[in-house]
Amino acid sequence: MNRFEGNGNREAKIRYLDADFQILSPGSYVVCAVTGKHILIDELKYWSVARQEPYVDATASLEAEKRAGALPNQKR
Repeated sequence: MNRFEGNGNREAKIRYLDADFQILSPGSYVVCAVTGKHILIDELKYWSVARQEPYVDATASLEAEKRAGALPNQKR
């Protein structure tokens, strides 16, 4: 699916899988769970299978892992 298939400007509903995702309800974007930014479906690269949420980039994904307590404590 691409942004020109007539899904308009609405949010897609997606099931996030390991290395893939399944579109449950068509749309042109999803919303980053950390930043709130829209992510075009064609540009979606980062998500959490465990939390079923998308991220706009690697930095947002890392922040989500920190918030979830999924990373070991790091000392500076």
